[in-house]
Amino acid sequence: MVINKKKITWISATVIAITLVGIQWIKVTPNNSGIKKHHISTAFPTSYRVGQLLDHACNDCHSNNTTYPWYTNYQPFGMWIENHVEEGKEHLNFDEFTQYRPWKQYHKMEELVEVIEEDEMPMFSYTIMHGDAKLAPEDKQSLILWAKGVMDSMTHLYPKDSLIRPKKKD
Repeated sequence: MVINKKKITWISATVIAITLVGIQWIKVTPNNSGIKKHHISTAFPTSYRVGQLLDHACNDCHSNNTTYPWYTNYQPFGMWIENHVEEGKEHLNFDEFTQYRPWKQYHKMEELVEVIEEDEMPMFSYTIMHGDAKLAPEDKQSLILWAKGVMDSMTHLYPKDSLIRPKKKD
């Protein structure tokens, strides 16, 4: 049997086109609860500057309130963004921060310091489309000092052993 390359190419292109058109009916589930009852700022002071940095560089992926760019109306971009937001919230959700156990709150602040110091956050793929999310060195320093301040406050609010992750039982 002889395989006709033109026929295979045409069939492949048709399948891809039908798939791309078909997935346009899949809509992004909005991540906009508007509820900030358990936001980190309800328990730990956040300066205006830090609040602005969180809004511009963090909250779209790390809160329950995402501002979606226009291209999320088109698939597969919308599905990619939706997945990205869900993953971000799994790692850290500022809108649910006060519901975390003290050890988890403390650990999340440790991680925040680490990812900012190592230039892992905000992600490059995010800053490409959100230029105001790029952190200048002084912005990074502001967030790091704030996170360390939250950690310091926690050492005064909670018993020391409550800030250590409990060991899993065998």
